[in-house]
Amino acid sequence: MNIVCLDMEGVLVPEIWIAFSEESGIPELSRTTRDEPDYDKLMKWRISVLKEHGLKLKDVQDTIARIDPLPGAKEFLDELRSMTQVIILSDTFSQFAMPLMKKLGYPTLFCNELIIDEEGYIADIKMRCEHSKLTTVRGLQSIGYDTIAAGDSYNDLEMILAGKAGFLFRSTEQIKKDYPQLQAFEEYDDLLTAIKAAF
Repeated sequence: MNIVCLDMEGVLVPEIWIAFSEESGIPELSRTTRDEPDYDKLMKWRISVLKEHGLKLKDVQDTIARIDPLPGAKEFLDELRSMTQVIILSDTFSQFAMPLMKKLGYPTLFCNELIIDEEGYIADIKMRCEHSKLTTVRGLQSIGYDTIAAGDSYNDLEMILAGKAGFLFRSTEQIKKDYPQLQAFEEYDDLLTAIKAAF
């Protein structure tokens, strides 16, 4: 029995923080897990930058409301979900992700929560568990599933490497160079073909 685990940002939707960086005019907020492997460190830094600029959760959500899935993402996801179960494993937060999930037809999403203070600022993050993508994949394997995973960033590598099959999708040249054993794809049709072949 197979289950496919997909990253969200960079795979199905644009990077939220890059979009917000462009809209807010704060170029340093364009850093993502492609640049900084330590997600906790990255988020604490982002929270401090937001506070410094007087930006609240609602400011980020206003940008997210204008983001659409990547071209072809919903069709790819619909086709994949017609063949097997799919879970989106993301380090994002439910307060960010829900408008995007609506545009993708409400696939199953496992993600994290933001802690918001009384003034509406992001105060902290509440992660589901440590190494959430790997932990989830291991949990699925422990109940009888073979996992197939795809993602684009450093924080996806554990789940990609831990499964029956794993792929890079629209990743960086550095990650592709560092992990030459992983097949890397740029187009949804090619990724879909590779996932089917792994069943």
